[in-house]
Amino acid sequence: MNLIAVDNLAKNFGERILFEGLNFGLSKGDKVALIANNGTGKSSLLKIIAGVDNADEGEVISRSNCTISYLKQDTVFDNDLTINELIKSTHNKISLLVNEYEEATKKHSKENTKKSQERVEKLTAKMELERAWDYQRRSKQVLSKFNISNFEQKVGCLSGGQKKRLALALLLLENADVLLLDEPTNHLDISMIEWLEKYLQQQNITLLMVTHDRYFLERVCNHIFELEAGNLYHHNGNYTYFLERRAKRESNFDIEVAKAQKLMKKELEWIRRSPKARTTKSKARIDNFEKIKKKATSKRIKKELNIDVKMDRIGGKILELKNIKKSFGEINILDGFDYTFKKGERIGILGKNGVGKSTFLNIITGKSKVDSGKINIGETVNYGYFTQGSFIENENRRVITVLKDIAEFIIMSDKRKVSASQLLEYFMFTPEMQFTEVKRLSGGEKRRLHLLTVLMKNPNFLILDEPTNDLDLLTLTKLEEFLLQYKGCLLLVSHDRFFMDKLTEHLFVFKGNGKIEDHYCTYSDYRTKQIQEEKEFKKIQHLEKENTKVKNRRNKLSFNDKFEYDNLEKELTELAKEKKKLEEIIQKPNIAMEEMISQSTKLAEVIKLIDEKEIRWLELDEIQEKKL
Repeated sequence: MNLIAVDNLAKNFGERILFEGLNFGLSKGDKVALIANNGTGKSSLLKIIAGVDNADEGEVISRSNCTISYLKQDTVFDNDLTINELIKSTHNKISLLVNEYEEATKKHSKENTKKSQERVEKLTAKMELERAWDYQRRSKQVLSKFNISNFEQKVGCLSGGQKKRLALALLLLENADVLLLDEPTNHLDISMIEWLEKYLQQQNITLLMVTHDRYFLERVCNHIFELEAGNLYHHNGNYTYFLERRAKRESNFDIEVAKAQKLMKKELEWIRRSPKARTTKSKARIDNFEKIKKKATSKRIKKELNIDVKMDRIGGKILELKNIKKSFGEINILDGFDYTFKKGERIGILGKNGVGKSTFLNIITGKSKVDSGKINIGETVNYGYFTQGSFIENENRRVITVLKDIAEFIIMSDKRKVSASQLLEYFMFTPEMQFTEVKRLSGGEKRRLHLLTVLMKNPNFLILDEPTNDLDLLTLTKLEEFLLQYKGCLLLVSHDRFFMDKLTEHLFVFKGNGKIEDHYCTYSDYRTKQIQEEKEFKKIQHLEKENTKVKNRRNKLSFNDKFEYDNLEKELTELAKEKKKLEEIIQKPNIAMEEMISQSTKLAEVIKLIDEKEIRWLELDEIQEKKL
């Protein structure tokens, strides 16, 4: 049975149809990725299901008591609250349950009626079911996983990335039946993405998400919904299976179109030579011709454009960094960094948020000054710098105008000229979209356009800081194709592991406190090596712990241990008597239900205490025997 059912949903944005006639359901345990091009309404669909936006037609039906949690791309908090205050004021189902339980116990302590007792028992069972007893502790535990530890810090003092992590942590604490996630990996560093990936793999939750992270898709999702040309295709499998099925579908579609084109040519000849007077049979054939024509002309145009840009010649001297030092107060970013860049290098930059990756890029491009050291830039170097905060001035201009203001065309290595319009089409801007005002584009489309303004300047040293954020998968593929043919120097900061693997074979790993490691390998090779080192470290820690236990066993009992050992046997005897007494009470035939529940709870506590004390007694007894 579906937790959520989407029935004939439609949504327009101005004159643009985002989607129409959408029908699908989400069942318990479904982990679904929604894949579509930018501007097709992926985020709008999540908002409609979450109840924060309305559809133009259709409805979303959810099962009774089904709770939904929604992660926006950009969450807005009350900046005057501390993180602690935010946790307490968060009105999710767990915090509401805790408040309800506390009020019920207070009321019962005053009234002490059968009705109030039943209310407390009912809420106690719900607290057990939702694991709500330690909500405050778990809140801080989950927040710590996202590197949030100062709970007295005001939300307004957090960076954009920290706010995204805070929103994600609070969402996971809600224990909702359905999670709606809009680009959950944006602004997370790779270690946090891997933690989230593992968490979602292990939880039996229902999930619908929009993400461009292909490794994340591959490892988390068991269903793919593909929205294309107004149709929704359901692929029951992971991302690899989806790619196989889509390729097969497109191949079959091309075959059908080719057949329709041949048939249309034959039917067109018949129509041209047929007399004007039509029989009923002729009219039926003409109607059928219109259907064939629609099929024959429905072939999607795929722009196969070889983008091999002719760059300005780059000299022998490119970029030299000598003994570079940079810090912000007590935070050390670079501590004597040296490197000489070589022609055609492709370097990926890794590191947790806040260790100075963006600062490093700003130093290279002259946007930030160093504390000491020398930076020597070659005379022929032409930087192209795409930043996380990239934006386009004057959004009233048309898309094509933005690019033409930079250049009418760019020259390929074989001297071909590629116009601004052709480049836009290659990066998924249709002729209609090219004459749209920038302000009417989606967030991902604006980001894609700004990336094109960087590429249009024909740089020979390209620096990309998180270029994949908000880009759809089709655009990412196009960008990868472009960068694989790019012959200049490439410096790439990205949390997209697939993107990093495909484009780089050399890594700068920022470890913090000014330390940068140099690794000549792909990201996957580096991560495999890192995981192996972590296993070895844990193995060593385990051996050291075992050795410590052995040494401790050889030690004599301390005074406190001796006192505890002498009293444990007496305590165990008393607990055994209490256990027997409680067992006799709950076995009475005429015992009231309330009394049975109360005594059963006490019995469970006594049994647990006996187990704990027996284990402790055995540990102390072993040491005592060795002493003798």
